[in-house]
Amino acid sequence: MILVVGDVVDDIGVRPLEPVTPRSDTNAEIRMTAGGSAANTAAWLGHLGTPTRFVGKVGADGLERHGDALRNVGVDARLVADPLLPTATIVLTLDAEGDRTMYVDRAANTTLSVDDIDEAVWDGVDWLHLTGYTFFDPETRPVATELVRMARERGVGVSVDPSSTGFLRQCGVEDFLGWTAGVDLVLPNIDEARLLAGATGPVVDFDALATAYRHVVVTLGVMGAAYVDAQDRTQVTAPRVQVLDTTGAGDAFTAGFLAEWVRTRDPRASLTAGTATAERCITMRGARP
Repeated sequence: MILVVGDVVDDIGVRPLEPVTPRSDTNAEIRMTAGGSAANTAAWLGHLGTPTRFVGKVGADGLERHGDALRNVGVDARLVADPLLPTATIVLTLDAEGDRTMYVDRAANTTLSVDDIDEAVWDGVDWLHLTGYTFFDPETRPVATELVRMARERGVGVSVDPSSTGFLRQCGVEDFLGWTAGVDLVLPNIDEARLLAGATGPVVDFDALATAYRHVVVTLGVMGAAYVDAQDRTQVTAPRVQVLDTTGAGDAFTAGFLAEWVRTRDPRASLTAGTATAERCITMRGARP
């Protein structure tokens, strides 16, 4: 069983259908879908048939809606409702290549606390996955660090997706490395990997990353993904597909990788599973299966 804890969000995707007209009207396709990096990863894991449990916080308006969305893909959803704040919202603007710019209101996500983590959520769990957003927010950071401690105490493996170059810069790389010290696996994208390794150019010092973490997986966009540890380095290429929407692609990759990794600990098979799941994600609208 994989336990995923973190953000759950209402994604509002905006895709202009014509050149944007500043200070006036532009025809666009606008859709609201379920999102949140941690919840997306849990949804893809459930869709892939991996036993998965998710804990997160929503507004009262989102308890049934988001709970049903996760349960419909096989996830054991343990959502907590905040009595005052609404469900978190992200507005995503998509460009012609499917890349996105995000405007974030974390809302109910900010009130997730240690008290929301019932002891029963650990039943049958052998892996914990967290995202950087829970570490970056000073209100939820104690939850993240306590979860890592509890996992270590139980012999449960831990993975972390750094999630955001913007927040990583704001909080500081050294602090993030300290908060995540001792986790088993970190899954940055190429830009996050550069920051974590202290790179000043295009080349990433994979050896530096392998010194900081036992297992490192870096997603490389169209170049695929790479795995590195103290002895091994493995890379797979990305399939060439028509990209519709990159939202959630990293979360889908993480799910595909973890689904294989927790079973086999095989880097190449896990990378291949991750890229295949990401491929499915980028050829459809939205971040979920």
